[in-house]
Amino acid sequence: MSETSPVTPDRPARTKGNIIAVASGKGGVGKTWFSITLAHALAMVDRRVLLFDGDLGLANMDIQLGLAARTDLGAVLAGRASLAQAVGYCDDGGFDVIAGRSGSGALANLASNRLQSLLDELALLAANYDYVILDLGAGVESTVRRLAYAADQIIVVVTDEPTSLTDGYAFIKIAHNERPETSIKVVTNMVNSTTEGERTYNTLNKACQGFLKYSPEHLGIVRRDDKVRAAIRAQQSILNRAPDSAAAEDVKQIARRVRRGSAAKV
Repeated sequence: MSETSPVTPDRPARTKGNIIAVASGKGGVGKTWFSITLAHALAMVDRRVLLFDGDLGLANMDIQLGLAARTDLGAVLAGRASLAQAVGYCDDGGFDVIAGRSGSGALANLASNRLQSLLDELALLAANYDYVILDLGAGVESTVRRLAYAADQIIVVVTDEPTSLTDGYAFIKIAHNERPETSIKVVTNMVNSTTEGERTYNTLNKACQGFLKYSPEHLGIVRRDDKVRAAIRAQQSILNRAPDSAAAEDVKQIARRVRRGSAAKV
């Protein structure tokens, strides 16, 4: 991880619609892996991307990437560094990273004014990027929701497990009720086939339509792939280790949809 990122003054900054929060109702659904891979897929097509580890209590993004951050979010929240000073560079992925601080319960229970200061800094920093990907903590706690609402859109990652669908629905319900103007989309992860992915989404969407009168867009499906586990163990992005694998192709397709959606807003 480099101390500073490459300077790209010729690339125009985007100041609206470029912050994407990746959420889940529960852990273990591949949310952080998806956030990393989406950031890499967007960076591969010459987009300037910042990946922000917003799991303030159990951060592990840097571990999956095999990075050793010199300055992390803990230093920012302790007042020892600005958010801009915590930005490092992932050479293997071609995107910027702000690493979290794992195992710090204090960070997960930030005072409201300190969290707001962090969000204000993030909004200013986002103007330098095409996309900012926020990898949120699992659950629906107030800190997770505050970070999610700083985004222009939220991607909720679910699997076909009943607990994932139940908790994913709970997140969508709260987010939609509290911030109905926020775009919420769904990615079905670790499914055995496209048909299974569609069936999983339809189960979730039926509950959303029935109880919320709201239908989140199905952004895409990521198929179950043994190469994902191998890439995580090797602390590499699957787009480098197995770029032609099923899961890699699926995330690249989702990244194309993200880009098309962003272009439509310009």
